[in-house]
Amino acid sequence: MSLQSHAKPRFVRSTQRFLGTPKGILTILLAVLTLLAIPGQGAAHVTFPLVSAMATAAAVDVFVVRMSRNAWIFPSGAILSGLILALILGPEEPWIVPIATATLAITSKHLFRTRLANVFNPAALALVIAAVAFGSAESWWGALPDLGWAGIPVLIVTGGFIANRINKLPLVLVFLGTYFALFSMASFVGDASQVAEIFRAPDLHMVLFFAFFMLDDPPTCPIRHRDQVQFALIVAFMAYAFFMLWGWLYFLPAALLVGNVREAWRRRAPRPQVRPAVVTRAG
Repeated sequence: MSLQSHAKPRFVRSTQRFLGTPKGILTILLAVLTLLAIPGQGAAHVTFPLVSAMATAAAVDVFVVRMSRNAWIFPSGAILSGLILALILGPEEPWIVPIATATLAITSKHLFRTRLANVFNPAALALVIAAVAFGSAESWWGALPDLGWAGIPVLIVTGGFIANRINKLPLVLVFLGTYFALFSMASFVGDASQVAEIFRAPDLHMVLFFAFFMLDDPPTCPIRHRDQVQFALIVAFMAYAFFMLWGWLYFLPAALLVGNVREAWRRRAPRPQVRPAVVTRAG
């Protein structure tokens, strides 16, 4: 280690290390999307939902860990969950909604766990509960729908970068390919106007944000490429079914929860044991 690095304060060194991790990179990318999205909504309109969701998520995470493990943590994952929630929820929602939704997200992370990780994507579960319990709206303003077609390459570049960095690009590509194939097929065999919104803003931006920044959440999705393909197909088919059958506004987070349950079950299922080969001597 160089003398220059020794001279840096511990906080600076810790921050540099964090920003080099997948969580740190994701934080930077979401911050970029947030800065690009704020002008379309108005800073005064979105500041409280952003700050309250992230602060609440962080406070709940620190409190739960302190009470359950008698330890202090830096709640980086909780801050990310709060930020994602704020970028999805409509900024016009009552002040209690981002606070309650962030609380639900982090509480669920600690309640629904297997030995290895949490079962559900915290943001997805909280969004579904909030939609059912509070009737909260999802605007997905952080997906840059206000930028129109200009927002699409920004989502693809930033999202593709992080998906590739965490080795989840096959998952994202299979999901998006299946998702658009199903809705394209529906437009040819049925009423095209029923699914036309899927292919334009804000729904087009919404699914890209979902695929790149929620679907591939490392703790709740598979590692192996074969399992990623299965996971992606399940979520895509369930999203299609929830939209076509019931028209749920929260059809994407709800579909992700189905995939989360399937993945948690797969992880818990006993793996077949490989019997050692029997070696025999000749003669």
